[in-house]
Amino acid sequence: MLKKFFLNLLSSFVGAWIAMVLFCVVAVLVVIGVAARLGGEDEGKSTKVSSDSVLVLDLSGTIIETPESNQIDFVSFALGEGIESPTALNVLVDGIREGKESDKIQAMYIKCGHPSASPATLNVIRQAVADFKKSGKKVYAYADAMTMGDYFVASQADSLFLNPGGAIEISGLGGTLLFYKDFLDKIGVKMTLVKVGTFKSAAEPYISNQMSAPARAQLDTLYGNMWSYIGKAVAEGRKSLNDNSLNKAADEFIMFQTPATVLNQGFIDRLAYERQIDDIIGRLVDKEGKDVKYFTPEALAENSDWGKAYGSKNKIAVLYATGEIQEYSRNGIDCYRLVPQITELADDDEVKALVLRVNSPGGSVFGSEQIGEALDYFKSKGKPFIVSMGDYAASGGYWISCTADRIYADPLTITGSIGIFGLFPSAEGLVKKLGITPQTVSTNPGKNLSLFYDPTSEQLDVLQTYINEGYSRFVKRVAKGRKMKEERVRQIAEGRVYDAVQAMKLKLVDKLGSLDDAVAYAASEAGLKDGKFGVAVYPMYKPAFLDLLKSQGLDQLNQEIARISGDNPESALIRETSRILRQSPWQARMTPLYIRFN
Repeated sequence: MLKKFFLNLLSSFVGAWIAMVLFCVVAVLVVIGVAARLGGEDEGKSTKVSSDSVLVLDLSGTIIETPESNQIDFVSFALGEGIESPTALNVLVDGIREGKESDKIQAMYIKCGHPSASPATLNVIRQAVADFKKSGKKVYAYADAMTMGDYFVASQADSLFLNPGGAIEISGLGGTLLFYKDFLDKIGVKMTLVKVGTFKSAAEPYISNQMSAPARAQLDTLYGNMWSYIGKAVAEGRKSLNDNSLNKAADEFIMFQTPATVLNQGFIDRLAYERQIDDIIGRLVDKEGKDVKYFTPEALAENSDWGKAYGSKNKIAVLYATGEIQEYSRNGIDCYRLVPQITELADDDEVKALVLRVNSPGGSVFGSEQIGEALDYFKSKGKPFIVSMGDYAASGGYWISCTADRIYADPLTITGSIGIFGLFPSAEGLVKKLGITPQTVSTNPGKNLSLFYDPTSEQLDVLQTYINEGYSRFVKRVAKGRKMKEERVRQIAEGRVYDAVQAMKLKLVDKLGSLDDAVAYAASEAGLKDGKFGVAVYPMYKPAFLDLLKSQGLDQLNQEIARISGDNPESALIRETSRILRQSPWQARMTPLYIRFN
């Protein structure tokens, strides 16, 4: 196994170089076309919408918070992942809002396509669809086969169509964690953990082969609360269902029942093939199916000014903090990029308030502290500071949120996880397996941690003291920001994660609401009236070279990369090992929950 792992690791690097060469060749062939496009693009791009058109919401692919520039990642190429173009949530919501307000958009068509997104993100889209319906315009949804994520959003449709050969997958809410201890033992790597918090279980996969009882208990509660909310939300949209319908459907394996049974149970309204949908939609706008004009939310959002008011004298800054908190990181939240951005916004007299959109499971303690201090500086300027939570705002994500004047969260947001841990790898066993004998000469032997030796008891005592002190700083910050006594914070901390509904009862969250609600409150606190302020999104989106390549329709590039790299069953282990070695040892991070509809 060890030999195979390293051979695959080596082959991945070789594949990366091959992919790099391939990419460069293709890039050279299209660079002239890209340059021409760059020269011909207009700054104020907009979409001309035809009368009696339909907004089409395509639920497929990955959905992220805000547009991000695609960067060259040759390791991803080597693993056959290619270039992905995810959909931005804020663009989707903005486009749906434009569709609602446009007198040329007469209806919405939801194409279910297995979205890759957390429940909170899907809930935002579901609520946007519900808001669209308030205009009196019809919403129809269709699926060949429907996942629970699709159904959660599509449950708001006036009519829901399913392919006669299709199925609906309703099997509950859950997630699977992989535990690596046996694997690490086999290769001779030992992970040493120091932590504070009974429920702080983020590092358990590296030191154990199973969940601890507290970790399982908190997830049982978390999933149960979230699933209950989802059941009620679906029942609100589907009057033929009740709060317990999803539970019953999951228990009865509805995905293996006939479409006719699904229809009779009220989960859908009609069976139809996709080729029939255009005619059905056409009747909504008095047109032949082939003549229906469809516009995506992304296209409609081009006509919106939301998020683009950089020249406004009175602007609300919406600053996105998404991903793991790290230092010098190309992905996620890099404190060395985010801190100067916060400082700049604080010193900008035209910025009247800040809404920090947090979607983070936490990460580096150092990075969290730096961002927190920068936000304190922003508040010192007397400007309102509001937080809007996305899928996650836990551990380090809560560290940077807790001092806000008001915290908004989606009901399905996961937050809390107030705790700290340190994880230290030792390869003493590995080097022995490889026949390597480390010899160290030092003026202070035994006083420094080394990758080649297990930590001593004396070192562990020092590390635990350091962790305890960091936890105390975390607790004090939460107590000050949430106006609680430290004793109360310690009672509800211990690294435990909460859904937002429960967190609001504990006063870790102030309101259940959307990003728009947070912006409206920030404007009110800043004394700005409707129509008298603009919203500017940061960091400013700047298309990278890969985005331009992708826009040229270079799907063949992805196919060639996948063909060259082939299937690599060890890719997950390689990526996880690489991530562990890169991260800071001091972490304020929640358990890595890959929550999904089963």
